[in-house]
Amino acid sequence: MNTFVTKCLDIFAQTTEHYHKFDNIDATPENPYVAGSLEDILFRKNWIDAVQWHMEDIIRDPNIYPVAALALKRRIDKSNQDRTDLVEDIDTYFRELYKDVTPAADATINTESPAWAVDRLSILALKIYHMRQEVERTDASEQHIAKCSAKLAVLLEQQQDLSTAISQLIDDIAAGRKYMKVYRQMKMYNDADTNPVLYAKK
Repeated sequence: MNTFVTKCLDIFAQTTEHYHKFDNIDATPENPYVAGSLEDILFRKNWIDAVQWHMEDIIRDPNIYPVAALALKRRIDKSNQDRTDLVEDIDTYFRELYKDVTPAADATINTESPAWAVDRLSILALKIYHMRQEVERTDASEQHIAKCSAKLAVLLEQQQDLSTAISQLIDDIAAGRKYMKVYRQMKMYNDADTNPVLYAKK
């Protein structure tokens, strides 16, 4: 497995555990990495995913006060933008790392960049953590435990397959067998110039 992917798996697992020491969407993370480093970006990426996971849980409470729900929805929107920015930072890292690689004449492009695959790997770490919690519950039925155990096995297999695929993609980019492009995300609903509800109020 590619050393970068191993690093992702380690940091995502550690960060997910770290979030759940607090289990509070307002907690301040204790980021052990140098600001601006790749490790720092991966830590912040998974922390945002963990916080957003729990915000999504909270907003689905049928008894949530509407004003609180709206405030939380705004926070989720901001979190999504921050998450996208960090994904693009990871792609920028790869673009710089392999900028001097000349793609082969028959090189192909992947359906997604390395960073968007890493995004899925981060979210998988959270799914695995929470599914494992369900498996380890002592107050759940045997049927629930069995169902969640089967789901956990699938998630672990998915993590292994995705890790292998990301490793192969990075190796192919490094060797010139594939090339990457970075398309900046254009979230029109966040932009006062492209969201008609917002620009109509100008």
